Amino acid sequence: MAVKIRLKRLGKIRSPHYRIVVADARTKRDGRSIEEIGLYHPKNDPSFIEVNSERAQYWLSVGAQPTEAVVALFKRSGDWQQFTGDTTPSGVEPQKGKRSKLDLFNAALAEAGSEPQTAAISRRADKPKAEESTAQAPVAADTPATAEADAPAPAEADASAPAEADAPAAAESSEQV
Repeated sequence: MAVKIRLKRLGKIRSPHYRIVVADARTKRDGRSIEEIGLYHPKNDPSFIEVNSERAQYWLSVGAQPTEAVVALFKRSGDWQQFTGDTTPSGVEPQKGKRSKLDLFNAALAEAGSEPQTAAISRRADKPKAEESTAQAPVAADTPATAEADAPAPAEADASAPAEADAPAAAESSEQV
């Protein structure tokens, strides 16, 4: 039985995801496979390649024929060099694990000296004004009787002053007629 190691396509249109599978040479591309030995996601940046090296070496040793694309992936992962006995290094260095957000935050905080050098930027300017007005409100509440009594009086006085100023003008205009 002729066995091939090839890519089985999964995913949506324009978003391919491949599985590296061992399948009979006569089956369809996405047909039934004997074993899945890896993954390949070319659209990720950098592309994601995962190969079960032990199973890949086994299938290569029993005579499974890899396709050109799979040979290229095996060269990137180092499995092809191991199978052929080449001493050339593989084309990919293992990716470093992602640092957690907490570690990144703590490192940035230590680098900055744990003191912000500039004030925080906020889009709303209304918020600080509202806080200031609430801070001033208790001071006015200490003297409620005098503050309330004085406040309406100037408003009434201002309203009556223009009325009185208009009254003599109206009287003069009536005399001229």
